[in-house]
Amino acid sequence: SCCASPETVTYISIKAAVLIQRWYRSYMARLEMRRRYALSIFQSIEYAEEQAQLQVCTLCFSASFIDVSSNFFSTTSDYTMREYEQTIEVPASYYGPHLSFPLTVADTDVLLQAFKHRQHLHARYVLQLLHETRKVLQQMPNITYLSTSYTKEITICGDLHGKLDDLLLIFYKNGLPSEENPYIFNGDFVDRGKNSIEILIILFAFLLVYPNHLHLNRGNHEDHIMNLRYGFTKEVMKKYQCYGTAILHLLEDVYSWLPLATIIDSKVLILHGGISDTTDLNFLNLFQRNKVSSSLLPEVQYLKPGSVTTSQTSSELTTKEWKQVVDILWSDPKHQNGCTPNKFRGGGCYFGPDVTARLLRRYNLKMLIRSHECKQDGYEISHNGKVITIFSASNYYAEGSNRGAYIKLNPDLIPRFVQYQVSKSTRKETLHQRVTAIELSALKCLREKLYTHKSELIAAFRQYDPNYTGKISPGEWASAVESVLCLDLPWRTLRSRLVYLDQDGRVEYLSSFDNFEIQLPIKEVQPFLVETLCRYKADLEIIFNMIDKDHSGLISVDEFRQTWKLFNLHLRINVDDESIDSLARSIDFNKDGSIDFNEFLEAFNVVHKFENRYNH
Repeated sequence: SCCASPETVTYISIKAAVLIQRWYRSYMARLEMRRRYALSIFQSIEYAEEQAQLQVCTLCFSASFIDVSSNFFSTTSDYTMREYEQTIEVPASYYGPHLSFPLTVADTDVLLQAFKHRQHLHARYVLQLLHETRKVLQQMPNITYLSTSYTKEITICGDLHGKLDDLLLIFYKNGLPSEENPYIFNGDFVDRGKNSIEILIILFAFLLVYPNHLHLNRGNHEDHIMNLRYGFTKEVMKKYQCYGTAILHLLEDVYSWLPLATIIDSKVLILHGGISDTTDLNFLNLFQRNKVSSSLLPEVQYLKPGSVTTSQTSSELTTKEWKQVVDILWSDPKHQNGCTPNKFRGGGCYFGPDVTARLLRRYNLKMLIRSHECKQDGYEISHNGKVITIFSASNYYAEGSNRGAYIKLNPDLIPRFVQYQVSKSTRKETLHQRVTAIELSALKCLREKLYTHKSELIAAFRQYDPNYTGKISPGEWASAVESVLCLDLPWRTLRSRLVYLDQDGRVEYLSSFDNFEIQLPIKEVQPFLVETLCRYKADLEIIFNMIDKDHSGLISVDEFRQTWKLFNLHLRINVDDESIDSLARSIDFNKDGSIDFNEFLEAFNVVHKFENRYNH
């Protein structure tokens, strides 16, 4: 007002500024909450899938269904470098990078430039690289001991998961590995992303050039059985076709020789997952690590053909070896004291601050650095500063879902974090747009999960609705969903994005499945089988891939029947033999007794009829 005093104007201005600030803080808090619950949806689904994989592998081996040692080991691992040259020709038409061994810095530069331009390395060079990498790894101890200096900081990177752009960005920001610029990569180089093989090639090439300055720890995804489910096996077969099987076989052995942990300046322990109350670093440093070919195999491990053991192979000792490795590859920290089984992942344990303190005290250590979990900021500090999680794959779940980070460490042993985020979009999006995109992607995954459990969910809902009104209370809806999906999510908070409420605030529970359908690619498939196929698609794919010894994508009709009988027996799926036989006959399209299971499984997908229904 023109009549207002200066004091009044000042008061009104300050009050307006406070109101705007309060609104902004509230707005940012709401955005942050939405981003956090989107991340929790992705993470809960991821851990549920890992748990399912462990259960499938356990039931397969307990039923003596698959002899993995014969499926995954090959004579190609015994080839010499000369034999690779003699048996695999590099044609004149090949325009990708050429390698000569022993490798030099020039070779690593050539590889980096080639992969930036989306070229592939020829199979002969890949096999030779893996052959030489295995020889170097075999000379390394189970636990690597390193020292820092003020002129030579060590860079520690977490999970990369096939995201080549993140690795290239790290090298751009931090410099290439060298004698003056040492690196530790803390496992999970492969799976999920599209360029896992390129990441392995780059890391292994630098390892050969700088074996004392680039260090690799094994992660839970450096495992040939994990690769069956999470994409790496498919990636290798697609890129290398007839040589893919040989590459995968040799890689299985390379994985088994990766070191398990690194200790810096006798004070900082670095390993992929975590620890348990029985973790014994002295034991881990002495046993023959290459016996643990897969951390997914139930306790008693097999020895590969030609393996030589330096200790007696009693079941007690082997069980201890297996458990020690599973714990360091699969475990996660928790806020509460104690050590409990990691039921969400299905492997390893949850370890509390007291477990961390005891282990650090026992070995006179100061800190534990681990990876294994996606963190929104690329890193997280827990257990009173004694545990650091570092995760280097940005946009892990969806574009904008998280930053990546790496750690710089000097003799002060005070970690310095460097964050980044790869962006493929040339258009600058607002924070609200980025959060909305992440949230919608997470909700889409969650709705698919609901739809593939439709029958079980309807049965659970009707426990609260004996009169078939189609409506239950929000609390009943949340309880029913959690009882079926077991994802430990805040269902009451998520309810408004997943279902409709009536005027009285009751949940119309069938709206959980609105606007979805499952395509029926084969008319002969009985409807009750369709939901089962969608729900257990990933589990079926694991077993199919285990049966498919040459990774051709084809299995026999009899093997298809075997798979379903196993599922009937162990997962209590009520599918009779006649239905399975009918399904097998219908998908043997050319009647040659073989089934293209990849094509078959890809046909059964949940379809979103109206993508934008909830985009408000």
